[in-house]
Amino acid sequence: MQTVFKKGDRVRHPSRPEWGTGTISRIETLSRGGTPDMRIWVRFPGTGEKALLASAARLELVDSGAPTAVLGERPTVHELDMANGGGWLADVSKRKVDDVMVAVPDEALDPFAAPQRRLANILALYRFDGSPARLVEWAVAQSGLDDPMSRFNRQELEQFHKRWLSNVDAQLLKLLTELKRDRALVDAALKTAPPLAQRAVRRQLELVR
Repeated sequence: MQTVFKKGDRVRHPSRPEWGTGTISRIETLSRGGTPDMRIWVRFPGTGEKALLASAARLELVDSGAPTAVLGERPTVHELDMANGGGWLADVSKRKVDDVMVAVPDEALDPFAAPQRRLANILALYRFDGSPARLVEWAVAQSGLDDPMSRFNRQELEQFHKRWLSNVDAQLLKLLTELKRDRALVDAALKTAPPLAQRAVRRQLELVR
């Protein structure tokens, strides 16, 4: 029996665990060959919004009462812009937009996740190396906007990315300090890590010796 989903449900894609836990933002009912199906839009913390067929993706519901839910969901830039009422509210909205753009995704912060899972999630973030193509890809994932260039200019995105990467580095250092006595785990994770992640780990390991 197909699972019934609703907007706001937290889900995982069993074939793409690196996407982490996403939140359903929209659902469209459709029919494929006479069989009912659903197209589901899910906002994942590290990859942005994905449109998925329920029958193909076989999404798994995440228990809303589970520990992974305590971190909460950050609003998207679009949601903050829509809530902008002008005046002092505009200043509040701007600060919140800044916070969204430089925040480390929840999946890399979850204190209930195993250390190796948190490390894998943090290292995967370094795929956004700041190159032109990756910068836009990062901005889509971070902002929740389909076209972040319609909201920010390139200089703004580059500044946000620099601050964001600094926050990721700080979380990496914190985790490497926790794993100081488990270097084998770190070495294993580095084998498939992006080049930027490998350089970041080598740099941060100098600080935890």
